[in-house]
Amino acid sequence: MEPIVFAYIGIGIMVGLAGVGSAFGTTIAGNAAVGAMKKNSEAFGSFIMLTALPGSQGLYGFAGYFLLNSFGLLMPDIGWSKAAAVFGAGLALGLVGLLSAIRQGQVCANGIAAIGSGHDVAGKTLILAVFPELYAIIALASTFLIGSAVA
Repeated sequence: MEPIVFAYIGIGIMVGLAGVGSAFGTTIAGNAAVGAMKKNSEAFGSFIMLTALPGSQGLYGFAGYFLLNSFGLLMPDIGWSKAAAVFGAGLALGLVGLLSAIRQGQVCANGIAAIGSGHDVAGKTLILAVFPELYAIIALASTFLIGSAVA
């Protein structure tokens, strides 16, 4: 296998896992929103906001590709050490994006259920949902730091 292939496998893992996590997270929250709308259809704006939130991890995976590409790392003559760094960054961001999006979707779903029951917790749920997001942001920052260190 060529080093560039190994690097692009890392990119695929990064974009793929982060995107899958966002798909799961938004589906978890979206399912809760559909159920909550039966009880409280006026809170649709809050439901949309909380349902969309786990979608950001998929965007971080996509942004990670652009970060690594902007450093000029994804060239046909990439060496094994740089390819391993790209693969590692991709694996890290992919896994963190996958898990944080799913868990964030669960936090949002609980908030959506509470809003549907008439509790005024949209802002508080948003604050609590930021905590899983923080780790995806840290993983994206780590991808940037890895890319800048090996470029």
